[in-house]
Amino acid sequence: MTTQQQPQAFPDADAFLMGGGGAPTAKFPTAGTTVSGRITEKPKVEQQRDIKDQSLKFWSDGNPMLQLVVTVQTEERDPAIEEDDGRRRIFVKGQMKNVIADAVTQSGARGLEIGGTLTVKYTHDGQSKGAGMSPPKQYIAQYVPAATNALHTPDPGTAPQAAPQAAPQQQYAVPAPAPAASVPGLTPEQLQAAMANPATAALLAQQQAAGQQAMAPAPANPGDVPAF
Repeated sequence: MTTQQQPQAFPDADAFLMGGGGAPTAKFPTAGTTVSGRITEKPKVEQQRDIKDQSLKFWSDGNPMLQLVVTVQTEERDPAIEEDDGRRRIFVKGQMKNVIADAVTQSGARGLEIGGTLTVKYTHDGQSKGAGMSPPKQYIAQYVPAATNALHTPDPGTAPQAAPQAAPQQQYAVPAPAPAASVPGLTPEQLQAAMANPATAALLAQQQAAGQQAMAPAPANPGDVPAF
């Protein structure tokens, strides 16, 4: 019903300053189409308009037919739209309004807000309400609150820290005994085989060092008088 006319609401200050009629309308041409993105500006309520002549629409009781306009940042790009930045306006009304309200309730939020992610999918057509009338589109919706998005968004100023590497273990070489012509009780072949074993080589080195220490002359006593 399009009787009565009410004064048209003026655009907000930013829209008036920057000009333009807002982001392109999100389209749901076929069942299965999904529009999703983060909300970029505060959703606003406005009166619906007749698609034929853009006249304001009213209910039979004279009350204005309202709709919610939600602008989301999508990944869509339309070559036919000059400098398309991917923003799309979703006009929320009818059955779509009900499923979005349910999605907001299930998310624990109090309403749609800037930074929240709204996803709307056109699933199928409902039952036509009369002869010559198009069947209403049916939708499902999901909403992620802005606070939840913030928790799952990494801070661009912080880079992931690499896990600290364990300090390399210091390798200790097994000291080899000084070359010896022979060891009592061992043939040269047995000595060569024993030196190939690190444990045995270390033991031989200790024994050889002990022997050399025992054979070293005792240090002179400063009080001793040398004999002539």
